[in-house]
Amino acid sequence: MPEGLPLRMAIGLAAGLALGVLAHGAFGGEPWLAWLVANLVEPIGQIFLRLLFMLVIPLIVSALALAVCELGDLRRLGRIGVRTLLYTAAVSTIAVGIALALVNGFEPGKGLPAELTQDLGERSQVPAAAPAAGRSGAEFIVHLVPNNVIRAMADGDMLALMVFSLLLGVGLAAAPGEPARRLAEALRGLQDVTMWLLGLVIRLAPLGVACLVFVLATRLGLEIFRSLAAYVGVVLLGLALQQFVVYSASVAWLGRMSPRRFFRGVRTAMLTAFSTASSNATLPTALYVAEHELRLPTHVSRFVLTLGSTANQNGTALFEGVTVLFLAQLYGVELSLAQQATVAFICILGGIGTAGVPAGSIPVIAMILGIVGVPAEGIGVVLGVDRFLDMCRTAVNVTGDLAAAVVVSRGESGTA
Repeated sequence: MPEGLPLRMAIGLAAGLALGVLAHGAFGGEPWLAWLVANLVEPIGQIFLRLLFMLVIPLIVSALALAVCELGDLRRLGRIGVRTLLYTAAVSTIAVGIALALVNGFEPGKGLPAELTQDLGERSQVPAAAPAAGRSGAEFIVHLVPNNVIRAMADGDMLALMVFSLLLGVGLAAAPGEPARRLAEALRGLQDVTMWLLGLVIRLAPLGVACLVFVLATRLGLEIFRSLAAYVGVVLLGLALQQFVVYSASVAWLGRMSPRRFFRGVRTAMLTAFSTASSNATLPTALYVAEHELRLPTHVSRFVLTLGSTANQNGTALFEGVTVLFLAQLYGVELSLAQQATVAFICILGGIGTAGVPAGSIPVIAMILGIVGVPAEGIGVVLGVDRFLDMCRTAVNVTGDLAAAVVVSRGESGTA
């Protein structure tokens, strides 16, 4: 992330909130304000959102396929790879479960007057729900497998596209020969280019955040501050539960290591992750900590941590779940249990396929909002506080990678 961008994003959030609240209080209902919002401010915010949506498909296909392709090491490492995969799936499911429980329990996006919520939803451009949203049972399972990948992309059927990406990754990991390796390299190139473009789009975030939040604030007034504070509080509570309850239990019960020793040993990696907001940038520090502080077998720690920097992002999965349900509540979109289960499933996959760089989860959130029919404009509120939350969830992600290494290392030769 470019130097100084988080500060500019925070300034954009503050400016959008302040100007929007002032406009709501002083000029609410004035025709000229409605014209300004509809013809100038809102279009700028929509262009920013469309740029994010534009990058979703190439990012999902490349990131998920490559994440699964890396599991080709399972054939070489045997039970280490299988245990890593099973642990990652289980802990990611717990993280998303915490997210859904907290948002449904505390309801940070609710509390607005009913007429205000209804008006907000009517004014927003609500994307079409996913084709699978109304299906259930066997029909839902059948349509997870696309009969035409190009059509799935055109229709925005992201669940089917994710299944194709996972199968593509399996094929890349299993297929021998130079052509398969070149295809994997091409996907890495696509991911690199997409991430570069994402960085370019994120540079526009201060303006995009200011416009999106201004639009919301002119319609919500001071209520937006309460909702934003409640959202941040729920995210931090969920991350704290994952960090200090779930990880402590896993290293003590499954890894047979004292949680006190574990957290004392990973302090350096946690601080590096918090300061850089990047799992990839923290990988060298995490490897050093695993081998010198936790005394884990080198062949285990290197495999688990390298894979985990992309495929074991529990904090990101939790953050995505809280964010989607919060915005659904904010806009008065009632999500059924089946829709929430769909959100949970995609968040688990998102935790596997999200790039381990700052703001890497934003396109995934934008995609999930489109799937469940939640207006994407609300993402501007999230972007305004995303840098701080990104730092927090990255610390949780890296701690989770090290906890996974402890658990998988149990019983392996070389464990201290």
